[in-house]
Amino acid sequence: MSFSFFRPSSRSPRSAPPPSDLAKAIRESLLALDTKTAAKALEDVEKNIVLMRQVLSGDGEAEPNLEQVSQLALDICKEDVLSLFVQNLPTLGWKARKDLVHCWCILLGQKVGSTYCCVDYLENHVELLDFLVICYNNKEIALNCGSMLRECIKYPSLAKYILESASFELFFKYVELPNFDIASDALCTFKELLTRHETAVSQFLSAHYEQFFELYEKLLTSANYVTRRQSLKFLSEFLLEAPNSQIMKQYITEVRYLKIMMGLLEDSSKNIQLSAFHIFKVFVANPNKPPEVIDILAKNHEVLLMQLRNLPTSKGGEDEQFEEERDLVISEITRVADLSNAAS
Repeated sequence: MSFSFFRPSSRSPRSAPPPSDLAKAIRESLLALDTKTAAKALEDVEKNIVLMRQVLSGDGEAEPNLEQVSQLALDICKEDVLSLFVQNLPTLGWKARKDLVHCWCILLGQKVGSTYCCVDYLENHVELLDFLVICYNNKEIALNCGSMLRECIKYPSLAKYILESASFELFFKYVELPNFDIASDALCTFKELLTRHETAVSQFLSAHYEQFFELYEKLLTSANYVTRRQSLKFLSEFLLEAPNSQIMKQYITEVRYLKIMMGLLEDSSKNIQLSAFHIFKVFVANPNKPPEVIDILAKNHEVLLMQLRNLPTSKGGEDEQFEEERDLVISEITRVADLSNAAS
């Protein structure tokens, strides 16, 4: 029997084939992409993906059979179909890719017994995660891969692998891609990686602190306005999260990063100035400022005070809190400068 496209003989068109038969049909139709004419092969693949979507999420008239959904997830892993999904993603048409991403999200969430079988499969085939990351370079499938990656990141083991993989560094490049939609999607995935699993992220940053923030520095000093603004806004949110308190304490002792924030206070964009202030104020408020930080603040206090007084304020109820914080920062810089002058 050929499974390149499942053709039931006694079922209605809406009747679902047995999961094992459908998994084999999907596998064989994907493998046939290398052997048949492109049009015929793609036709079979697309029909099978539609059938898979019907099994996983229903056909509009009937709800999915949960037992069949679980069995299909198991069979898809058994037949190595997940690997074929990823490898053949660039070959598929727009509609088939959209349906495939929909199915991917459902499959990863299928818990069979005590385990997520598709997540387990990916743990044993981590090269597929690397492939999805690299596919941000392909503008035709970049957004599909981004959706698939963010689904993977929901699971701690997969997120941990991506964080610690060599391909993680590619995100620092992707967020500056000239295609705005792809760059924005990559930033969304990047943020998900760094916020979804607090313990894993904290451990990763502790182990790769220097490497990570050296790369991040390039984003903060990028010539691209959107990159500067988005990366600064994210850093402000990220450093102030409780699980990253130790990372923040280390960051605010670094003179090189203080200088970056001082530079961003002079940015032509008012939004960037305000975002930079919310990180700069933490450097100033640190009760354990190292001598190098104190020295920089003291030597530049006149310029800093002028910049702070000229900071824009937003309209609304946040003005009062901002002005209070700004006044405290001004007072602290003045105090540091006075002490430094008295000591000299």
